[in-house]
Amino acid sequence: MSESETPLIPDQRREALMRLLHQQPVLSVLQLTDLLGVSHMTVRRDIAALEREGRAVSVPGGVRLASGLRSEPTFQEKATTEPSQKRAIAAHARSLLRNDMTVYLDAGTTTGSLVAELQAFTGLSIITNDFSIVDHLYGASNIEVIHIGGRLEHSNRSSVGRLAAETLRKLNMDLAFISTSSWDLQRGVTTPTEAKVDVKLAAMGAASTAVLLASSSKFGTFGMYDVAPLNRFDRIITDSGLTDAAAQGIRDLGLALDVVDIETAESPAVLAG
Repeated sequence: MSESETPLIPDQRREALMRLLHQQPVLSVLQLTDLLGVSHMTVRRDIAALEREGRAVSVPGGVRLASGLRSEPTFQEKATTEPSQKRAIAAHARSLLRNDMTVYLDAGTTTGSLVAELQAFTGLSIITNDFSIVDHLYGASNIEVIHIGGRLEHSNRSSVGRLAAETLRKLNMDLAFISTSSWDLQRGVTTPTEAKVDVKLAAMGAASTAVLLASSSKFGTFGMYDVAPLNRFDRIITDSGLTDAAAQGIRDLGLALDVVDIETAESPAVLAG
């Protein structure tokens, strides 16, 4: 923008920023200061505003559009990524458990991290579609375990599809911990695998309380198939990699949001919405 041009008002400038992102999905703050003719602070405020609205996602030194997820990583790939984040989220999720609860653990390595927390409770009934969770609970005679069956999803060691969902619809649960490979403010929880949708919805419908366990690295991504908007969950637990602007956007929906500090997972810092 030249000095002779009339400065844009904030809404106009943010729309211009979005148009630039649609041309080039990742832009640096430096690029945007040149393209928009404004200061670094103004660009950062605009990015934060767009992120609160769920329209863009900040990255170190810049901003990007929400990105599509065409396929999920395999179980083996997920098992070796972000162990600290998963342990921190699981340790905090433990605070929602009580003796004698019936709890659903959705397939995933974040929900799988909760298995280590279960031995502290008595009378638990664990329902899951995850074969790895069942493997880890084999021999835990103090915990009743129900695998819901259904069609085998080989790459993620889980069961999916109509038969699995029908089993869940015949059950009543206190708490459902739901995992996801992709979530954002505008689209909510999504998945690239259609057969997972019905299972997640059935689990949420069968539970008194539905809690989303999702690492911050998956925020700002989306799959082809919608599962549920974020306000369908009673609580979201994520890690401190989530930006303040994104957290504020979630809280603005009236949601209970727990942001767990990875460095102090034993005494997590929580932002309650």
